[in-house]
Amino acid sequence: MARQKITVVGAGNVGATAAFMAANRRLGEVVLLDIVKGLPEGKALDMAEASPIQLSQQEVRGTTDWDATADSDVVIITSGVPRKPGMSRDDLLSINARIVRDVSRKVAELSPNAFVIVVSNPLDVMVYVAGKTTGFPKNRVMGMAGALDSARFVCFLGQELGVSVEDIQCVLMGGHGDDMVPLPRYTAVSGIPIAQLLSQERIDALIDRTRKGGIEIVNLLGYSAFYAPAAGAVKMAEAILRDTKNVICCCVWCNQQYGAGGCFVGVPAVLGKDGVERIIELDLDTSEKKRFDASLGRVKELVVRVDQLLGN
Repeated sequence: MARQKITVVGAGNVGATAAFMAANRRLGEVVLLDIVKGLPEGKALDMAEASPIQLSQQEVRGTTDWDATADSDVVIITSGVPRKPGMSRDDLLSINARIVRDVSRKVAELSPNAFVIVVSNPLDVMVYVAGKTTGFPKNRVMGMAGALDSARFVCFLGQELGVSVEDIQCVLMGGHGDDMVPLPRYTAVSGIPIAQLLSQERIDALIDRTRKGGIEIVNLLGYSAFYAPAAGAVKMAEAILRDTKNVICCCVWCNQQYGAGGCFVGVPAVLGKDGVERIIELDLDTSEKKRFDASLGRVKELVVRVDQLLGN
């Protein structure tokens, strides 16, 4: 049986970290691609040199040659300009839309059966660009954001409550931005609703920190987060390649679901060997639905803008 193949496009912080994590998880052959000569090759060599220490073979090939990515099973797209202090995710729209479009064309040409996981910002609309450009079935194109945002919420809850993050389950929906929609009603610690453990004031504060989690790191580092985004993308890739049927909050195509009317947006979904295998529809109350609809509306506004920018 042929080994599975994962291509990571972009050898910056997110891409290189994702490649390293995928290799450590032994998900298959990993190809790290970038346009900067020496960057992917050097990082791949560095990973290989770590293998004797970690006692885990780091089989990552660094390259600037798109042909090396042919027939990939999963392609993780991290290409684009990262956020800097003072920038919103939306500020990256015009630059990254063109980059993701060009990358998606090559993916469609060389890996027509691949599953595509987008990490580039602004996330939801970049997933739309990848989906439209590749023309792939909707179940094979998705975005990482919800996996990251829910992880941040769980992290902050674990720190607040002094409990293991392994015991916390949460749901987070909507676009990857300041109007994302964490759902405390569907968040629990070993089945105990967080409303039983925290005051509404503390829950609201943690939700606010989650929404601002990306810019908090940008302001500290001077550039975007990369460990957690890479981990989110690799978790999604693993669910597909190993058919784990994990329920992951991520950006997927919704039509009738949640009344989305045809849009890539963050919802809980089951990921397995067929990509997005099922969208889980929750019974949202009036307040939750209003916030989700507002976030969805923002995503749709960006889709209109990106279509104008790209002449679609």
